[in-house]
Amino acid sequence: MPSIGTGLAILGRVCLGSVFVFSVLASKIPHYSEVLTKMAEVGMPLPALLLPGAIVLLVFGSLSLILGYRARIGTLLLVMFMLPATYYFHAFWNAGPAEFMPQIIHFMKNVSLVGALLFVMAVGPGPGALDPAK
Repeated sequence: MPSIGTGLAILGRVCLGSVFVFSVLASKIPHYSEVLTKMAEVGMPLPALLLPGAIVLLVFGSLSLILGYRARIGTLLLVMFMLPATYYFHAFWNAGPAEFMPQIIHFMKNVSLVGALLFVMAVGPGPGALDPAK
């Protein structure tokens, strides 16, 4: 019978990874053209190339994290997505007074997610993973 720690590790990976899966299924794929337009508006270079790449990073990274299979590589993929996404989409330093606080909150939320991903990279996926030693 799995321990409480195993259950918590699995639940933690599911909670952390689910936001990225949801992002792909609820936003990136069904609103593909709108996302491309928004990427161009915020100044992201090569949106037509980067959006499909972002979808690949999000799908493989989140599934890797959730399953605990090559989770360190999966979390690296998610960090590779998060850093430019946070910089371009939550640039509180460019926001007007009405948007400053919401943008800094989203920016800091993303910094926290990156911190959690870096933690998984450092210590591994934990118990209940398909390959906990990697």
